[in-house]
This record gives sequence, structure tokens and C-alpha cells, in this order.
Amino acid sequence: FQGIVLVAINPYEHLPIYEEDVIYAYSGQNVGDMDPHIFAVAEEAYKQMAREEKNQSIIVSGESGAGKTVSAKYAMRFFATVGGSASETNIEAKVLASIPIMEAIGNAKTTRNDNSSRFGKYIQIGFDKRYHIIGANMRTYLLEKSRAVFQAEDERNYHIFYQLCAAASLPEFKDLGLSK
Repeated sequence: FQGIVLVAINPYEHLPIYEEDVIYAYSGQNVGDMDPHIFAVAEEAYKQMAREEKNQSIIVSGESGAGKTVSAKYAMRFFATVGGSASETNIEAKVLASIPIMEAIGNAKTTRNDNSSRFGKYIQIGFDKRYHIIGANMRTYLLEKSRAVFQAEDERNYHIFYQLCAAASLPEFKDLGLSK
């Protein structure tokens, strides 16, 4: 079975279309009743999971700078909010808090984007019987290993290398077991 397809464009600026009131506007709606939105896709997956008690997948694909990571974050916020998890637990906060760490390790400056993810992510979100988020697991794939030793002109290595170099003089750095 193939579900709905959403084509989105990254506006490269904050728009008020991802706020909590918009989440509630899409919650419980049928996919064709509202304007196309990542929340419509998330709502459809959420309803299918609850109705059919089957695992659901949302595939977020696109070119560098298209907003894939941000779209995934918005989908996770939707699930946490409509499932009550956002107010009852810190699971959503913990899942979302891991993203900057993942971005430092796997993001780099490219000619098209200053903060481009250079690997794919598979995020598996676990729900309990009440459909509240109870945990998440993130796996990465297709890491550009060659970037660690070579970068094209006007590109950079992964952010983590520059962050570690900037922290080399801090006392905590010696605990990492890394040499200069």
C-alpha cells in the first residue's frame, strides 16, 4: 500500500505554520480535508497505526537543504502532542534533544547548505497501547566517510571536528582521550 505524497519546499525562514495550534487543527482530520502539510501526513500515519494496529512509515526525501531533518522533527512533535506525550513525559524532549548531537556528528558545510546532513537517518518511534511515545531509536546510514579526509573547495568537514578543535584547550578535553 502506498499512501499520500507531500511535496514541500523549504522557505529558509520560520513560518507560523508549525505551531501547536496548527497541530491541533490537523489532529483528527482526514488527509484531503485540510491543506497539504507534514502534519496531515503525520496524522494519517497516526490514525492508520491506531486503526489497523500496524507499523507505519513516513519517508522524507529530498535534496540537500530541502528541510528533511526539520520535517522529521515536526512529525515527531505532532506525534508527541496528539498522543499526549508532550505534556505527560519528557520522551519527545529527549528525542528532539538528540538531534543537535546527531547534526554535529553528521552535518557539514556544503556549497549548497551551511548545515547539510551528510547521512540518512532511520528513526523508529515506539508507542504504547495508548499511542503515546515511549521511546525512539535513531540509526544512520550512507555516511560520507571520504569527507573526513577530503572536502571539495568551499566545503568543510563534519561540524564535530571543528567543535573538538575549538574545545582542545578546555580542561574537559583531556578526558576524551584525544590527542592534539
